[in-house]
Amino acid sequence: MPAPSITIQTTAPATKSETWHFYTEAEHVINWNFAGKGWHCPKAVNDLRVGGEFEIVMAEKSGTMKMELEGTYTQIEPHSHIEYTLENGRHVRVDFAEADGGTEVSVTFDPAEKMDNDEQRKHWQAILDNFRKYVGQVEA
Repeated sequence: MPAPSITIQTTAPATKSETWHFYTEAEHVINWNFAGKGWHCPKAVNDLRVGGEFEIVMAEKSGTMKMELEGTYTQIEPHSHIEYTLENGRHVRVDFAEADGGTEVSVTFDPAEKMDNDEQRKHWQAILDNFRKYVGQVEA
């Protein structure tokens, strides 16, 4: 029996339209899609359409480790909803909703089987927190 999905969220200090732009365009993704200070995102390719694919590379700045994330979009409602399937079959859903002070971004994902759920939540939340910080810096 698969583990229940995990949901993380943050509020980005921007409009839904701006938040969508920062979340989906590769030129912005490379600036926030990594979990910690010792990491970066050297590559992001994004074909944002149903059936389109994406590739994101997160790597340690020291060059000792990297992680590639690839998937295919299955549902897109501009400025409000994205769903995709990762290459390993896991499902991810991202929702954007107006909130006090900006836009709430909620990410729900199927956890990987061989990793502790709390660790996965922590890493995905760290990436989403980087996103919120990046939006705040761009908007400042």
